[in-house]
Amino acid sequence: MTDEEFMRRAIEISARALDDPGCRPYGGVVVKDGRIVGEGINRSVKDLDPTSHGETEAIRDACRTLGTTDLTGCTLYASCEPCPLCVAAMMIAGVDRMYYAVSLEESDAILAAIPGGDCNAVDVQSLRDQTAKPVAKRTMPSGQILSGEGGDVLRRWSRTA
Repeated sequence: MTDEEFMRRAIEISARALDDPGCRPYGGVVVKDGRIVGEGINRSVKDLDPTSHGETEAIRDACRTLGTTDLTGCTLYASCEPCPLCVAAMMIAGVDRMYYAVSLEESDAILAAIPGGDCNAVDVQSLRDQTAKPVAKRTMPSGQILSGEGGDVLRRWSRTA
């Protein structure tokens, strides 16, 4: 299959949201060695899980299929440009490359035309800005508590890993 065929599959998956209440039209496909090893659609509303994006669901599916959390050698195809959460998941899993169909700018323009507001609950630009800042500079109040006790657990685990 070609890149375009894998992308068409991601778009096809995203279209399932048109007939599946609680899903949003964001699909993802993970490919390794020329075959699809993971697929996913955004089920955030349906599953009451804000991390259930098409890309993260495709990553979860690929990890289960391959029996590993290491997706080195994989390519992810997304129907829309991934948000920082999804990019972070790809990087943590070791996905080698990613392709997308609709840019965030295009998506924002399409969704802004919906009467009553934007269906895209994630302000991606704000998310990018906030995650790039040190913890103390973010708008969400944060603080460190019980560092020693938390560190003790990590030290114990590091001796057994």
